[in-house]
Amino acid sequence: MRAVLWLMALFGVAAASALFAAGNPGTVTLFWPPYRIDLSLNLVLLVLGAGFVLLHLALRGFAAFASIPAQARRWRVQHRERLVHASLVDALVHLVAGRFVRSRKAAEHALSLQLAPDAGDDAARSNARLQAMLHLVAAESAHALQDRPVRDAHFQQGSEVLGSPDGAAAQEGFFLRAARWALDDHDAGSAMQWLDRLPQGAARRTLALRLRFRVARMQGKTALALETLRLLVKHRAVGKSNGLSLVRALALELILASKVPAQITQAWNTLDPAERAMPDVALGAARHWLALGGDAAQSRQWLLPVWELMVNKAKEITPEQRLQLVRALESGLGQQSGSPEAAWLARIEAAQMADPRDALLQYLAGVMCARLGLWGKAQHLLRQSVAITTDLEFKRDAQRALDALTQRRD
Repeated sequence: MRAVLWLMALFGVAAASALFAAGNPGTVTLFWPPYRIDLSLNLVLLVLGAGFVLLHLALRGFAAFASIPAQARRWRVQHRERLVHASLVDALVHLVAGRFVRSRKAAEHALSLQLAPDAGDDAARSNARLQAMLHLVAAESAHALQDRPVRDAHFQQGSEVLGSPDGAAAQEGFFLRAARWALDDHDAGSAMQWLDRLPQGAARRTLALRLRFRVARMQGKTALALETLRLLVKHRAVGKSNGLSLVRALALELILASKVPAQITQAWNTLDPAERAMPDVALGAARHWLALGGDAAQSRQWLLPVWELMVNKAKEITPEQRLQLVRALESGLGQQSGSPEAAWLARIEAAQMADPRDALLQYLAGVMCARLGLWGKAQHLLRQSVAITTDLEFKRDAQRALDALTQRRD
């Protein structure tokens, strides 16, 4: 439809021009004394139009002729950029394939082709980032070859190229790569320094958190490793089961590293409520607390979630954890200030009466009665525990407690 309209408009212009030229009696007179030249108006208009077209074509030809050097320079730059990009791709392919010598040679060849760009040009800044990435690839290949001088030289040159504000994003990659190199060299201090130079947003990325976790473990900073692991679990960078297992191990390690009860309290307060409710963590903290001479009432407060879990959800606690819980409560009862509170007395008695076939509960109730001076009842409960249990080690301990109670009564 558009072509038809253009054709109709062209016919209209042609018809109007023909009518104008056919019925135009105008003339143009030029006076050049002593001459006089009369020209038709149609001829003058035709000559002016032809002259304008010739002048326009001449100017365009002159501009095209004058732009030949710029076009040649642009072609040379584009050709050089194609060679640089091709060399960069080859370097990356060789790096991924494990051909580190070829990768470094390809990156260095691309660097030799790279021109020093102007500081104020956008393309120059792009070339600067490209040059920095070539240095990084060459440094990574040198690191794989354990050529540290070449690696450090390329890294320094790449860092100098990225001195402008536009290179901030690439600088973060340089810092992360330097931290990993330092970690591979078993230099945890330098790795932590590189990680500390990262901006706040980059420091919370998964890669940075994983590096920080490895550095913290290498330095023996359990608290920092635990905090970093929490962020990794939150970002789903670690599997849920593996993450909980690692958190449990680190929390227990943080507590067991304490030398005095005050340090245990400080470490316990740094844990999250979910971590405190973990049976292994609470049992480890209570046993270590009692071993260092801590108050038995405090240990029983830490063990309360584990006790409720054993009573209400017995399937979520293992037999080994049940035995450790009874051992920890027994250790608290053995102290001079270890007499349980009325609430604990009610809990133990209710659990023992609810499940009279449980040897552990019978044993714990017997120890509690012996601590309170209820020797007859304690002797009865301990005898039931010895008769019910099938674990030889536990049966030996129950028999030993029963013998000690018998001697005490005699």
